[in-house]
Amino acid sequence: MKCLVFGGNGFLGRHLCKDLLSQGYSVRVFDRPVSERTLVLADVEWFEGDFTNEQDVETALEGCEIVFHLISTTLPKSSNDNPVYDVESNVVGTIRMLSLAVKHGVSKVIFTSSGGTVYGVPENDFINELHPTNPICSYGISKLAIEKYLHLFHELHGLEYVVLRISNPYGEGQRTQALQGAVGVFIGRALSNQTVEIWGDGEVVRDYIHVSDVSDAFVKAMLYSGNKRILNIGSGAGTSLNKLLGAIEDATHKEVKRVYLSGRSVDVPVNILDNTLAKKELFWNLKMPLYEGIKRTIDIYLKQKML
Repeated sequence: MKCLVFGGNGFLGRHLCKDLLSQGYSVRVFDRPVSERTLVLADVEWFEGDFTNEQDVETALEGCEIVFHLISTTLPKSSNDNPVYDVESNVVGTIRMLSLAVKHGVSKVIFTSSGGTVYGVPENDFINELHPTNPICSYGISKLAIEKYLHLFHELHGLEYVVLRISNPYGEGQRTQALQGAVGVFIGRALSNQTVEIWGDGEVVRDYIHVSDVSDAFVKAMLYSGNKRILNIGSGAGTSLNKLLGAIEDATHKEVKRVYLSGRSVDVPVNILDNTLAKKELFWNLKMPLYEGIKRTIDIYLKQKML
């Protein structure tokens, strides 16, 4: 069975490709042209191109049975600056890809949605899949629109799909110099003796999940034959930014300098995902506690001298 991973050179994609290969699957990666491939695996088939280019996408899809859609061209914090680009590149690009997937006989699509943005401001502390979806950023609206189009293609063409609404993934290989990914950025700044910038008072609560647990959920979703289409993938526990920094200080044995800035309108105050349905349907369980995951991530960063 050949698997195509759109965005396979990214943080989540690299871990997924390694897990697929280790379990005997054939893997093809589609990603934009880069000067250096961060995923170096001899058995991976590489396709470079533009996700918004029909010919590039069609060429990559040929001969593939399973598609993992991990590509996003925008970030939550900046998506409201240009919603038209967000829709054109992500939503329209995905609709085009789904049409081509049907044409080439793809059997299933696993889509990376955003458990942190599609629900909007939570009505309760523990968010399950039936919670209302009222995103407050274009990024979340686009993710939700793609979920709806996946359902449409299932109804019209029988294309199987699973949507994984992922919380806040972290772990080894996450960029320490980036515009998102609090754990990676905070670790990078802590080990470099740089000041951490916090939007708001640091009491914003998020659900952090190690990348190995996310990758495991991807593989299980690929093999899943049940009738649930949308599943939350999170730790089920909330951690404030202040507590996250405290855990990083404990793991690094270093005090982290910090500065508090004005809060951002795109940040909901609390986001904790109820992962009960995923555990039941996928027979999936978390294996990496937060502090252990942070310590492991730091140890690997130091070992590889990535900073």
